[in-house]
Amino acid sequence: MKLLLVGSPNSGKTTLFNRLTGIGAKTVNYPGSTVDLLVGRWREHTVIDSPGIYSLEPRSLDEEVTLNAITSEKPDVILLVVDATQLERQLVLALQLIRSGHPVAILVSMLDLLKGEGFQLSLDRLRLELGAPCLAVSTGVDVESGAIDVVEFEKVLQRTAEKTAPRAEVGSGSSTTLIDEWGRAAEIKKNVLQPLAESRLQKGSTVLSARNRTRAIDRVVLHPFLGPVLFLLTMGGLFASIYWVASPLMEFVDSGFGALNGWVLSFAPESLFVRFLSEGVLAGAGAVFVFVPQIFILFMGVIALEDSGYLARAASIVDRPLRLLGLGGRSFVPLLSGFACAVPAMLASRTINSRRERFLTLFILPLMSCSARLPVYALLIGFLFPTSSGLAGLTLALLYFGSIVAGAVAALLAGRLGLFKGERAFLLLELPVYRVPKLQVVFKQALLRTQSYVRRAGLVILGLSVVIWVGTTFPDYQNPDQGERLERSYLGRTGTLLSPIFEPMGGDWRTGVGLLSAFAAREVFVSTMAVLFHVTDAEEEGMRAGLLEQMRVAKTDSGQTLFTVSSVVGLLIFFVVALQCLSTFSVAGKESGSWRFAWMQLISFNIIAYILAVAAVQGLRYLGFS
Repeated sequence: MKLLLVGSPNSGKTTLFNRLTGIGAKTVNYPGSTVDLLVGRWREHTVIDSPGIYSLEPRSLDEEVTLNAITSEKPDVILLVVDATQLERQLVLALQLIRSGHPVAILVSMLDLLKGEGFQLSLDRLRLELGAPCLAVSTGVDVESGAIDVVEFEKVLQRTAEKTAPRAEVGSGSSTTLIDEWGRAAEIKKNVLQPLAESRLQKGSTVLSARNRTRAIDRVVLHPFLGPVLFLLTMGGLFASIYWVASPLMEFVDSGFGALNGWVLSFAPESLFVRFLSEGVLAGAGAVFVFVPQIFILFMGVIALEDSGYLARAASIVDRPLRLLGLGGRSFVPLLSGFACAVPAMLASRTINSRRERFLTLFILPLMSCSARLPVYALLIGFLFPTSSGLAGLTLALLYFGSIVAGAVAALLAGRLGLFKGERAFLLLELPVYRVPKLQVVFKQALLRTQSYVRRAGLVILGLSVVIWVGTTFPDYQNPDQGERLERSYLGRTGTLLSPIFEPMGGDWRTGVGLLSAFAAREVFVSTMAVLFHVTDAEEEGMRAGLLEQMRVAKTDSGQTLFTVSSVVGLLIFFVVALQCLSTFSVAGKESGSWRFAWMQLISFNIIAYILAVAAVQGLRYLGFS
């Protein structure tokens, strides 16, 4: 049986999906779009989690995906999750689905929060009012341990799936019908909600209700002065922790790949096939996968902030400064998502109603320092500060701050030049009650997103690593002199032709090849460096340490040190600004509906990145930093 989970944002829908499907869920691209749906199994049923939606009359592109899923997926049962504390507004969606003739079962969540506010809900009365099955659900415990009455749930699914009412077209109906449904929803709420008895209230009188706690916290979080300070501390702590917390895990992964590489190489060091496995496959993959812990921690931080209810407050805090740039509070979530990956961030911009703000958000999103930049940042920062994790963490935070500044400048210039036309929208956001994020849910969501990242990037990285190894090994693969072999290789000859372009940045043909390979995926730069320098490293320090050591002793053809403070700073600046992601380029063209828009991003950002990097390198050299 196919079950489609539908509900408003923050209704508990995705949390329930996680409880139902356990660890077996996966992301699946929705046909005809670039949106990922979550798909998993519960018992013999297929469960699909769709994007949040407020009604069957979509106001954003993201909501259209859910409406299309309702129609084209033809689910046996639509499970509508309704937040009991937001009953009136969310019942409108229930009435629309029922009127459309779809097999709907209502799952009521947040009943514990409703009780904390002094009310209880009669499920029996709600069933009568709606004419649809209604069940209470808890998203705080495992399904099999009490989140749902499993036996009753199975009966409800069977009864709902057997409904034979004809399905009307989703979204059909006049505005008068919608107004009537709002009135009907208000009437139902009045009939099904009852105040708790005084004796039951007294039992919990020493505990503030969820809404009272939220109001108390918001006095600080939304304070005109304390709110922005707390926001900066929260964001700064998130990005600094990416470096500090991940360090032990990175060292473990790094050492593991180094040991595996050394073990493979020990079989036959002179064998071309063994060298291919060691230098082409393991070196390339290991140099990138060592940074997966950082990416996982970034995802965990963003998801925890979202589940806690803080992200909505953050959007309201930054609404005013964003408006100075021509953006708005609704741009905040896509921009924050951009620190994980620009592709889903561009999809998240579908919730922005204003065409002007949406295009401006799409335009500056590639400037946000995505997780693909993390491996590059970590490698280059490790070169600059090999022994100081404090300075390394501060530098990483500054790079993220620099990407925000770059985005702000780009937004201002685009606004002043009038690149994007359209009306500006006012910010209307629902501020959910504060909740303590469930560690298991946060962990699972972060794991799913990290797995999606690894699947998406893994084949690209592996393929390019093999291509680069072939390019640096042949045709003179039997030459024992590594320097001569590199110089005479296919890639070496190509890089020599391009080296005049990269020399002003303090690089040579090797850094040039690395930057060019990064257009497939930024993190490929690291694996390219590992392959170019033939890092196999069987020592205890691991592959990353081996690559850093090779970078410190690398020389140009003229005998000068290749990687210096100035050249590494130039590379960092280039990676902050440059658009080096073909996936982002492709999605930008699709989401904007204009390939001219995507080409404008690609060309302008990379030219500006090159100019800034050259200026930084030459300026530092003039000041005496080699």
